[in-house]
Amino acid sequence: MSTTTTLPGLRAWLLTDTPASRAQAAWGRRYRIWRDFRANGVAMTGLVTIILLIAAALAAPLLATHNPDAQELTNRLATPSAAHWLGTDELGRDVYSRLLFGGRITLGMVVAVVLMVAPVGLAVGTIAGYLGGMTDRVMMRVTDIFLAFPRLILALAFVAAIHPGISSAIFAIALTAWPPYARLARAETLTIRGTDFIAAIRLTGATTPRIILRHVAPLCLGSLIVRVTLDMSSIILTAAALGFLGMGAQPPSPEWGAMIATARDYMLQQWWVPLMPGMAIFVASLAFNLLGDGLRDVLDPKQR
Repeated sequence: MSTTTTLPGLRAWLLTDTPASRAQAAWGRRYRIWRDFRANGVAMTGLVTIILLIAAALAAPLLATHNPDAQELTNRLATPSAAHWLGTDELGRDVYSRLLFGGRITLGMVVAVVLMVAPVGLAVGTIAGYLGGMTDRVMMRVTDIFLAFPRLILALAFVAAIHPGISSAIFAIALTAWPPYARLARAETLTIRGTDFIAAIRLTGATTPRIILRHVAPLCLGSLIVRVTLDMSSIILTAAALGFLGMGAQPPSPEWGAMIATARDYMLQQWWVPLMPGMAIFVASLAFNLLGDGLRDVLDPKQR
């Protein structure tokens, strides 16, 4: 069978109004979401930019032109040239190579934080919203305590109490990032738990953990994914701020915030040294915001 025949047939199978199975219905819904998302040029720009950033970070050993930690004091603060595409820093290290390897650290911290806080926030919010009563009050008061402090100040306090470093920064950011997800999941759960289909599931004898895990949590995922994507930019800024203040990645690690911190004395004369990591932070944050806006348009029914 030719490709021109297969693709229309697959598209018709995905877009049918009468799916023959749950799998067909699920894949049809995913295809519609992708089709709507693909039509948003701004969101696609954000997605492509994020993919390129992640690919560049993963392929840093192949794309880098120099050892990111190699010092060349005789060539310190060199302007961008064919030998050093983005110039060199105060120790003669290649800025371009350090940006690539720094992406591994900064973006890796973001992924680690998201993998930690999203499940925690979802679990706390769905459990509190579905059970209600004392459980809800206790969980939400704990959440309010964390929300009462500015994220960066609380993260600084945690890192200072533990020990400056990448692991400590990830743990500190995670401790301060989960409350908004818990609040969002709880709000979604409160609108779901009183619906007729949840009552029908309860009448079949399903246990509370099964209802929360199999029926409530999946319905909260759409809003949670949007919030997580929009929050990634603030996580990047927090990680960079911790690195800038000396509480995150420690020298000579080429983390973007730490690169700006070591180059701040050369901001006016050798502007390219702090500008390049600053632009990397800006591009990554903007890309995640664009992606989050696009996901909100296709995943949030209220936005349609």
